Amino acid sequence: MIEDIKKTLWATADKLRANMDAAEYKHLVLGLIFVKYISDTFQARREELTRRFADKDDDYFLHDADAELLAEELEDRDYYREVNVFWVPEAARWESIRSNAKQPDIGKRIDDALTLIEVENPKLKGILDKRYARAQLPDGKLGELVDLVSTIGFGESAGAARDVLGQVYEYFLGMFASAEGKRGGQFYTPASIVKTLVAVLAPHHGKVYDPCCGSGGMFVQSERFIEAHGGKLGDVSIYGQEANPTTWRLAAMNLAIRGIDFNLGREPADTFTRNQHPDLRADFVLANPPFNISDWWHGSLEGDPRWVYGTPPQGNANYAWLQHMLYHLKSSGRAGIVLANGSMSSSQNSEGEIRRAMVDADVVEVMIALPGQLFFNTQIPACLWFLVKQKTIRKGEVLFIDARKLGSMISRVQCEFTDDVIDRIAGTVASWRGESTSDYEDIPGFCRSVQLAEIAEHGHVLTPGRYVGAEEVEDDDEAFIEKMQKLTETLGKQMAKGAELDALIRRKLEGLGYEF
Repeated sequence: MIEDIKKTLWATADKLRANMDAAEYKHLVLGLIFVKYISDTFQARREELTRRFADKDDDYFLHDADAELLAEELEDRDYYREVNVFWVPEAARWESIRSNAKQPDIGKRIDDALTLIEVENPKLKGILDKRYARAQLPDGKLGELVDLVSTIGFGESAGAARDVLGQVYEYFLGMFASAEGKRGGQFYTPASIVKTLVAVLAPHHGKVYDPCCGSGGMFVQSERFIEAHGGKLGDVSIYGQEANPTTWRLAAMNLAIRGIDFNLGREPADTFTRNQHPDLRADFVLANPPFNISDWWHGSLEGDPRWVYGTPPQGNANYAWLQHMLYHLKSSGRAGIVLANGSMSSSQNSEGEIRRAMVDADVVEVMIALPGQLFFNTQIPACLWFLVKQKTIRKGEVLFIDARKLGSMISRVQCEFTDDVIDRIAGTVASWRGESTSDYEDIPGFCRSVQLAEIAEHGHVLTPGRYVGAEEVEDDDEAFIEKMQKLTETLGKQMAKGAELDALIRRKLEGLGYEF
């Protein structure tokens, strides 16, 4: 049912967009979904409190309460804050917005409601994007959008509203990323890539950090992973940073809509020059930094303590990202990073030397080559780096996995990993680490554990295809001469058919008065 709901909502929302650019429109839609969510959860908590105040067997039971006392108690903010529910002033509640959806000033009313919500909830200050009064939608379209969002949020409990609205929010993020094409990838990492990073890192507890967090997908998948493995919301602490102000807001809303506590820094800011978490040492780092940034350098970064393995070249930030993440790991921490394939083999400027130093220091744990066409924003082939601050197992070895042939096409231009493929990759890494009941073994064409000495012989290049070899092909026992004879006969038939078609085309053209 939820899949049908998501698709129907998207089709309707996209139709309402008219001629507005998807990059602008997404903020209107996602902002309204967020307001609907916090209003729904607030109302669900309010109804729960009303029932409990009247229940003699409940700790919240109010003795001899009249209507005035009940109303007063329901306005106590602490009842809402204790269960991580935002307080929503009456004028900002969804019912008020919905009832005024057809008013010509509905845009201003929504902006005013967002301002009231921010005043009551300091954690949301600067996060809600107040752009509705100046939205360039045709008359009546914003009201229709409000009516559409009013249909979301099925279920009476706050948990049910959170689940449905959270799924709708994430689905819309992905669809907007697809609609925006290249620009969309700047805020959205495809779900199957995030799932793979999370499955390999297995972040069960502690501090999770993403220094270029986009819309927060890494954090959402981490929470899902924890819950799927018997943990609970809150077993991890979320730390992130994002330079783009609008994307920073999307991330904050994406996390808040699920009740996930987070720290995205005081403000949107550049990770290298305005590090929002300088003293953080994380248990896990998950990140998909923008590939091959050429304009990242600033003079203040000369001699930065993060450059443990060498100063990154000023024309490419790939090795700045890798070292930044290593710097922010605890001694027992692990990092998973998406980067362009060139990072595994480039020797331009100082990159080759930095990679050699990292390999020799034994901080590279696993390298995974990915299929093409995984991303919305680039066709550059990508890979996954998994780093550790200090190895405790498999010292002096790196696991290489070649997953380039494991993608499944989901559209003409997009592919993804299925859950079975993700499980296979994560299971291989777990058995290699000794965290699984199954024993690890090299599989030609797929995975191989390699000693650092062999990597050094290859010039410290970390491309998996160089090490895993070719997959074994079953011999069909057919003699070469017989096989060649069959192939030649087939080719002869195809060439004869081609000649027939050529002759037919000539006759048709002659009949139309065209000869050659």
